Amino acid sequence: MDATAPPAPRVQVVLDCADPHAQAEFWAAALGYEVEDVAPLARRMLDQGHATGADVLERGGTLVWRDAAAARDPGGVRPRLYLQRVPEPKTVKNRVHLDLHVGADRVDPEVARLEALGAARAGEGRQGPQRWVVMTDPEGNELCVS
Repeated sequence: MDATAPPAPRVQVVLDCADPHAQAEFWAAALGYEVEDVAPLARRMLDQGHATGADVLERGGTLVWRDAAAARDPGGVRPRLYLQRVPEPKTVKNRVHLDLHVGADRVDPEVARLEALGAARAGEGRQGPQRWVVMTDPEGNELCVS
């Protein structure tokens, strides 16, 4: 690696949604992530006048941003997920989606686990020996389990 090259960028995956907090909870449970605690930052931003009461709300007794939430890998290895509220509903197939690779012997149990969290099965695909199940999260964003 070139010692003068800038460091590689960190990757964050952003999902548009209607309810960022419910989506953050779903994806945290689906991926073994944790929902980020933004209460200290939100409180500091309020105290410094950089945010107003219209920017936050209380959820489960915790201060959160009204229109955004995030879920992160507790190990700090996998990309952070940022869920942002948008006014329009999802209307077409996603151009980007997450693939959850669990191994051929764990596909069906993982699909069942995700269904219990609120995901829905949308289809199944196969290419040679590779099989995957197409699913949607609680707001209709596609994901695949293989």
